[in-house]
Amino acid sequence: MMKSVNIEEKLVHARQKSLHSENILSWVSQVFNEIDVERNKTLQKLKNNSTSITNKFDIDKVEANKIYHISQIKKVCVDYRLRFLETKFFKGDYPAEAITKIKELERKHNIKLNGFKIIAPSVLFRLKKADDPILLAPMGNDYYYLIHKWGNDLHPLRKLLFWPIKNVGNLLFSFLLLSIGLTVLTNNFIFNNQVSLPYTIMLFMFYFKGVVGLTLFYGIALGKNFNENIWQSKYDKVC
Repeated sequence: MMKSVNIEEKLVHARQKSLHSENILSWVSQVFNEIDVERNKTLQKLKNNSTSITNKFDIDKVEANKIYHISQIKKVCVDYRLRFLETKFFKGDYPAEAITKIKELERKHNIKLNGFKIIAPSVLFRLKKADDPILLAPMGNDYYYLIHKWGNDLHPLRKLLFWPIKNVGNLLFSFLLLSIGLTVLTNNFIFNNQVSLPYTIMLFMFYFKGVVGLTLFYGIALGKNFNENIWQSKYDKVC
């Protein structure tokens, strides 16, 4: 039986791959150094048009395994077709544990947390469901601190299911594989075992154009887009 996908575990894996063999504690120090440098740059500006919110965590009290960079978050969101949006777009319910953890962090770090974001499937920003939401708070300089994860883990085949629409290259490769498969399965049947290379190529092109046409019609009609283009989109339909 296949095991459900835990998005927090996938985030940890993405972070480990990006850090390679670096010491996690030295990485945390580097994170805070980068954040401090970024804050100093911001303070030196006469006018700051940025609307982003950061939270000043206490470096001595953070849990290193709960810090994630935006690049790690993006990889998981693109792989599993998830959204990373502000909590104001989230339609689900917040468990009591999430509120408790926010209060504990605020008391522990002596701050008021703001700018919360959530990683979740698109449907959770339209309907009330429970599919593995993860609540994070911005730390600054594209780093986020994981506060709480709740709900159900994702289906183990979700990554494979959405792999074809991860990007343009994956979609074209899927078109080719599907067209080749259909050609092989129906070639003998259509041409009554009188198979020739020109007929095979013609049949392949017929299937390829048909698959591409149907997909484009479906995608445009429903406003669908690739995983890598929608992971931070607040809109249900993305042109």
